[in-house]
Amino acid sequence: MHPPTFDLRIRAQKPLIAPAVLEDELPLADAGAVLIADTRRAVGGIVMGALDQLLVVVGPCSIHDPTAAFEYARRLREAATIHERELLLVMRVYFEKPRTVMGWKGLINDPFLDDSFQINTGLRLARRLMLDIVNLGLPVATEFLDTTLGQYYAELVSWGAIGARTVESQVHRELASGLSMPVGFKNRTDGDVQVAVDAIRAARHPHWFPSLTREGAPAVMGTTGNEHAHVVLRGGAGGPNYSADHVRAVTELLRKNSLPPHLMVDCSHANSGKDPARQIVVAADLADQMARGERAIAAVMLESNLLGGAQDYHSKPLVPGRSITDACLAWEQTLPVLATLAEAVRRRRG
Repeated sequence: MHPPTFDLRIRAQKPLIAPAVLEDELPLADAGAVLIADTRRAVGGIVMGALDQLLVVVGPCSIHDPTAAFEYARRLREAATIHERELLLVMRVYFEKPRTVMGWKGLINDPFLDDSFQINTGLRLARRLMLDIVNLGLPVATEFLDTTLGQYYAELVSWGAIGARTVESQVHRELASGLSMPVGFKNRTDGDVQVAVDAIRAARHPHWFPSLTREGAPAVMGTTGNEHAHVVLRGGAGGPNYSADHVRAVTELLRKNSLPPHLMVDCSHANSGKDPARQIVVAADLADQMARGERAIAAVMLESNLLGGAQDYHSKPLVPGRSITDACLAWEQTLPVLATLAEAVRRRRG
């Protein structure tokens, strides 16, 4: 008998719930489906330049405490009503975190923050939280990192992201070509924007790729292409890329590639130097550009939580409402930023 040649480094296996089973367990109500469909249309119109609202994707860097996240959503829903004429607020509900080397991988992978990797529990918590937020009347956004996990909650998402570490990945470009919502591609971590532009061009085309069906069966998926793919500027190793000069340069790059000249700017990450307070400075600069008539800025992203800063996820007990990944703006700091952006939209319209 020949020596074994498969699964030599697999030490254990656990059954994974099928997406359709989880959907049946935690179904989307009709009112929520209408909200998601309407929001996706509006987001598509904004990032294509057809609507003059500003899309603002705002919320915690990552979700580790569903109770605190729901309290944040409750407050954000009130702000969304106040600014509904100028801003389309969509809550960041990120369940997966890319790790450069090691670290906590997010609520789905490790919901108890103890390396037990109870992924079925994480999927249930994630879907339930998204449903709770949508049932409030607030749309949600997330990053698609694992290319199979989206089947468990993609129908609940109004805006999706492909991150700076996966923007070059062909499988993520193929995935985005079949996602049902507008998708933003971040520039690479070194600041290269051409890679994101190439990703957008690829995602706008049809693809065939292997994946899982909602019933959990392997299949080859054929996509139509995603016409609402767009670029997200998040800065890079060379520094920020949110200035008026950067926006004009990227707009010209989009035009040269026959793409709509509209973009999102991420106020955090390298644009803020990982200093949460500098998000206020970045947002103020963007607001000034918009007030002076800049229409290429269609969307803004902010990392915000109930409490400012961050804490180590190994800390016990954890402080509710404070990030365990990137440091965030406090809620009280976030409200004036939203008001500033709303005023910029009013001035741009004028």
